[in-house]
Parts: sequence; C-alpha cells; structure tokens
Amino acid sequence: MKKMTNFTRIIGSLYQHDLSMKESGPNSKTPGTQYISGNIEIATDDAGINIVPVHFTYVTATTSTGKPNSTFNVLKNIIDGVYKSVMEHGADKAQKFRIDSAIGLNEFYDRNDQFVSVKRNEGGFVHAISSIDEAENKRNTFDVDIVITGVTHVEANEERNTPEKAVVKGAIFNFRNELMPVELSVLHPGAIDYFESLGANTKNPVFTQVRGNQISETIVREIVEESAFGDPSVREVKNTRKDFVITWAKTEPYEWDDESSITAKEFLDAIAARETTLATLKQRNDEYKASKGTTPAAAPAAGGFNF
Repeated sequence: MKKMTNFTRIIGSLYQHDLSMKESGPNSKTPGTQYISGNIEIATDDAGINIVPVHFTYVTATTSTGKPNSTFNVLKNIIDGVYKSVMEHGADKAQKFRIDSAIGLNEFYDRNDQFVSVKRNEGGFVHAISSIDEAENKRNTFDVDIVITGVTHVEANEERNTPEKAVVKGAIFNFRNELMPVELSVLHPGAIDYFESLGANTKNPVFTQVRGNQISETIVREIVEESAFGDPSVREVKNTRKDFVITWAKTEPYEWDDESSITAKEFLDAIAARETTLATLKQRNDEYKASKGTTPAAAPAAGGFNF
C-alpha cells in the first residue's frame, strides 16, 4: 500500500479554545506526564464566519525522540493568554496561526448507545504567524487519497438553505494507513457530473486524490412577519453548515488493485482492522456502562458505513 495522502491546512485568527493542561494517569505508558488536550478554533475568513476547529488529544513538552515540542509551547502560550483570541480580545488583537493537520475521526457511543463518527482536524503542527497573505479559499483546505465506493445525488433544500450536491462516500487513511470511512461533498455542477459518471460502487471502487475546502459556518437570518396590528414579529433562524467540499480531483485515478497504489487484499485487510477497532470501542463502551450499573445495548452499531 502506498503512503496515503491526508493533509489539511488551516490559516486564520484564533477564535476561541478549550485547551487545558492535564496529567497522565497511573495506568498510562508514562504515568505523571504533563500534556495538553482540547480544541482550538480558527476563523479562516475575514468576516469571522467560517470557524474551523482543530483537536489535540495528547501533546507533550517533548517529542517521541526527546526533542522539544514546538506545538506544545504554542498551545501553552494560548492557555496562558500570551496569544489572544477573537472572542476574548477582539479580531484586531487575535493571534494568527497556520496549522498543518490531517483529517481524523471522533468516534464514540452517545447516551442512547448509538455509534457516532464525526470528521475533524486531528493534531498537527501549529505555527504563530504575523500576517495572512493567502486568499480566503486557500485558508481552509484538505488534500486526501480516497477509495470511492459510492456517489449519491442530493437535491437542494430551500428550507434548510442547503444546495444541490453529490455525496462522495468512501475511505481515506490516517498516518498509520488505518482506514477511515468518510463522506465528502461536491457542489460544482461539472464536478457532480464527473463523480457520478465514475460509476464507483463497493464492487468496483475508484481510487483517486481529491482536494477541497472545509466549511464550518453558522448563518443567522432574520425573518420579519407583518402583523395585522402593532409591531411586526421578528425572529432569527440559524443555519449551521459543516462540510468538506471537493473542488479538485486527480486527472487520472490511481490504478485499482495495483501494488503501486493499493491492492484489493490490502483494502480488505484494512476493512477487517477497522471492524476490530469498532469491536474494541464497543467493548469498552459496554464495560463502562456495566461499571455504572447501566445495561449495554444488545448488539454493536454497524458504524453507519457499508463497503
């Protein structure tokens, strides 16, 4: 299997954060280790509408090779208030950052014992910068290799203020080449036609490279309704849109079932490893509920994805 591409770049002003300093417990590999965990949110547009989060699970002061970890120092400065945010200090004083990250999955079982899998930017390198030169559509990008196993057409919904699009279903890979099921969107009419014409399905997948933009915005609309008497009724409607929108695709897809890209066996092995990971996650969830005196679900969730 080739080394899979999975890269995101987020550039903008620090909007807000929930980072905190923690200490590893007695059962960890390195008990008593100080680390930083949490999220930072970056406003990637000048209007401060597109707010892209980046999650950090475990960032220590030194790397695995024992060298100083520059990302830890940057995150510590955010916690200490050295770097200011839009929400606390205003857009003019907010620190600007460039973050090189990757798409990961936040996976867990909710209170109703339903499996949840959400895409997010996972870790990476954080750089404090003094200015932003890139155009807005260059500040919230992703670049991934994806095995496409299906494309679904979705009509526009005026009530929800969502456009017509195609949903590209498939699998991407993390830095350990572990399989992660995802759905990406396509909005451009020509791009919709292209992906639908691929004819990708679970029996005949298409392996290619795509790039695009991360959309994470909340639009507030004001609706005014006139009254037969007195003042009109005014209400606000919020529409939140979170999406990964493809804007580019490799001219020629990779060869499928080829040692230079990925073989069918390697893909099946990755699926099997994914199923083992899900089974482990379900077991941990059941054990946790049992420790709290809660009856776990009778059967594990399927993960919402069918290869």
